[in-house]
Amino acid sequence: MSKMVEVRWHGRGGQGAKTASLLLADAAFNTGKFVQGFPEYGPERMGAPITAYNRISDERCPIHSNIYEPDYVVVVDATLLSAVDVTGGLKKEGAIIINSAKSPEELKPLLEGYEGGVYTIDAGKIAEEEIGRNIPNTPMLGAVVKVSGVIPEAEFFKDMEASMHHKFANKPHVIEGNMKALRRSMQEVKGL
Repeated sequence: MSKMVEVRWHGRGGQGAKTASLLLADAAFNTGKFVQGFPEYGPERMGAPITAYNRISDERCPIHSNIYEPDYVVVVDATLLSAVDVTGGLKKEGAIIINSAKSPEELKPLLEGYEGGVYTIDAGKIAEEEIGRNIPNTPMLGAVVKVSGVIPEAEFFKDMEASMHHKFANKPHVIEGNMKALRRSMQEVKGL
């Protein structure tokens, strides 16, 4: 099988981690990739921890299970660093991307000895300034595309713009804000 990229998302209900994982799957599919995008949650409520997953490959993927050894982990809510084993199974050749105003150097000690790449992005701030609400999923989506390189950036932007024009046809300000948030997150993500 060709190289498959696996992404695990950690967030809280209502922050958009599930939506971001589905948007990543749609964008990758539109570039000709085989994809899976799915959440794992039960009867959780707003604010409860949730997990979502992506598999992206050049060939059909016969695996249909949760992801236990991801290439990338996306942490939409930094409070989960002390509540959930976010680095569990994370490949050291991969990376973790955390929504935080703190630097990667400040957060690395909290990652229980994880030796791979650590990236941070202040997705909440970007969302507030560009979209008008602290919904960090759009900036986190941009950051994961930048860090992973799983989709060419130009194709990703084109797909996201088309998707948002379809979804928010009557709200052009929402489209503009989300596109600005995506671009800005790709410029501001910091890593080591």
